[in-house]
Amino acid sequence: MNNNLMHLHPYPFAKMASLLADSMPAIDYSEIKLGIGEPKHTPPQFVLDVLQENLDKLSSYPTTNGMFELRQTIAHWLEKRFFLQHINPNSQILPVMGSREAIFSFVQAVINHNSDADASPTVVMPNPFYQIYEGAAILAQATPYFVPCTPDNQFKGSYRSVPKEVWERTQLLFVCNPNNPTGAIMSMEDWEYLIRLSDQHNFIIASDECYSELYFDEAPIGLLQACAALGRDNFKNCVVFHSLSKRSNLPGLRSGFIAGDGDILQSYVQYRTYQGCAMPIPHQLASIAAWQDERHVAHNRTLYREKFALWMQDLGDLLELRMPDAGFYFWIKVPEQFNEDDERFVKALYEQANIHALAGRYLSREVDGVNPGQGYVRIALVASVDESGEAIRRIRTLLGATA
Repeated sequence: MNNNLMHLHPYPFAKMASLLADSMPAIDYSEIKLGIGEPKHTPPQFVLDVLQENLDKLSSYPTTNGMFELRQTIAHWLEKRFFLQHINPNSQILPVMGSREAIFSFVQAVINHNSDADASPTVVMPNPFYQIYEGAAILAQATPYFVPCTPDNQFKGSYRSVPKEVWERTQLLFVCNPNNPTGAIMSMEDWEYLIRLSDQHNFIIASDECYSELYFDEAPIGLLQACAALGRDNFKNCVVFHSLSKRSNLPGLRSGFIAGDGDILQSYVQYRTYQGCAMPIPHQLASIAAWQDERHVAHNRTLYREKFALWMQDLGDLLELRMPDAGFYFWIKVPEQFNEDDERFVKALYEQANIHALAGRYLSREVDGVNPGQGYVRIALVASVDESGEAIRRIRTLLGATA
């Protein structure tokens, strides 16, 4: 067995299962799941129709780099959404089986172990973070370096505080934009700083943008958009990951793409040829339909806006709710009556209200004696509007509200 497996942390939901193992949910209430970031809005029917109409194409092997029609559709979507003059569908785009598997395999492909180096390669990532960043780094025999996302830096992470010696051994930087779980987004100034830093130290910037279409006001600036604004149409050392899971409520389709630096993707395609992870043809055709339509995405945003407004209006007097810039998570400071203990709060939500949430400490790592997720709870507004209203009523009761 790979010795690095012993260094992996249990997944956050495994930790939650252990925490609640001896607990019983409130039997007077039906279950409301707000812990896992799994979209529950109705998938677009026209996408399901395309999938069903093409099931006969499962008789053919898909190619590693996918259908040209899918890559071209993605290129057109990227150009329109992120104001790009041109992106090459043949060299700068690669369909993948969801962003999760692509993020993991990408790290295995790009980390380079130089026998002359004094230290292991470093992968820099936000803290809290999507646990695949850390696990992929560990299994690639790289060292994770965590950048705390706190109120002091608007929950984006202070990359300017990272020591120069860390950047000198960094091979890969993960940015989650919009951030999971904090909902923070990167500004053009933030992107320009990181791109210049990448030029200086020659590391790859990988931007996880799977929540980019769940915004409330202005659409977030993506990494490729920032590159284009700086005149870097080759997207040197920059890649982005996108997915239909959140944008189109299609988590089970396992459809996404990676786009950016063509030289990096050329080598990554070779890696994937051996990995054998190509998207089935019916999934590709359904994905084309999804990427070509924006009406269902706009409707999706409207539903999330409605739910966030409901929570802010009906719970803002009892909980320290901070409206995220984008995404579908609340990153909530635990109330004082629970001693700001995130584990205690999520247990109370489960035992007294039958609501599933996620303890913030499980999404973070301790750095210099401080875990930036401790004292926070992540709540995913994935349930229906009606369920959201019911969850709010239960939480108000839990918190002792009289009105």
